[in-house]
Amino acid sequence: MQGRIIKALAGFYYVEADGQVYQTRARGNFRKKGQTPYVGDWVEFSADQQSEGYILAISERKNELVRPPIVNIDQAVILVSVREPDLNLNLLDRFLVLLEHKGIKPIIYLTKTDLLEDLGELLAIQEVYTSIGYPMVYQLEELEPLLQDQLTVFMGQTGVGKSTLLNRLAPDLELETGEISSSLGRGRHTTRAVTLYDVFGGKIADTPGFSSLDYEINQAEDLNNAFPEIRRFSHDCKFRTCTHRHEPACAVQPAVEEGAIAAFRYENYLQLLSEVEQRRVTYKKGGKK
Repeated sequence: MQGRIIKALAGFYYVEADGQVYQTRARGNFRKKGQTPYVGDWVEFSADQQSEGYILAISERKNELVRPPIVNIDQAVILVSVREPDLNLNLLDRFLVLLEHKGIKPIIYLTKTDLLEDLGELLAIQEVYTSIGYPMVYQLEELEPLLQDQLTVFMGQTGVGKSTLLNRLAPDLELETGEISSSLGRGRHTTRAVTLYDVFGGKIADTPGFSSLDYEINQAEDLNNAFPEIRRFSHDCKFRTCTHRHEPACAVQPAVEEGAIAAFRYENYLQLLSEVEQRRVTYKKGGKK
């Protein structure tokens, strides 16, 4: 039989096929091959009414996230709070870079907008992101139709209201919501296992909260391509390996000066570029030991 893994817990994989869920284990040969089944995997499996089944084969994946471990994702909702914690555009861009690199469509969902007195600055930020091609929504009613026929993951800094939103989308989840620590300004990690749920004609993933990211980007060219507006202007740079920092005849820097690329996005690009270069230097030093 063929189906999709919708939950992984304590060595068991729960596979959905033809409206039923089967409890399975992975064959030992997967371990020998260095393979691990993940939530979202399309698999071939055996099923027996009297005992647990076994996963026999894993289909090719179109993408995957290492943390949380989930694969074959269509889109991701990035939750960003405007207050408590305050709006963090650097972190938002880090999420977007990760999703661009993985080929996952992003949707930006702003939370706690009721705590803002002036929406003017927020509307300017929205204009920047929507002009790049990133949908930005404020209300649950705007998000619901975007979930149909999609496998959607939810991600964001802890404390931004992810569990609260998921509980509103699917009240049966009854997820624990973590209070904000006044001393740290962040929420407690509340989610433990990755699970897929049926919501509004699609699948949503309740994923563990985290406050840092594994970017998996080690090349300046990959980072360039993860900023769509920078990638677009970079085609006109004189040098193919232009980092848009100091090279002559760079097409990106004038675009920033003219406002065609938002200055804060460019600054976040430069910060990430420095981190990529530093990681490469550290890796080279480590390799010589």
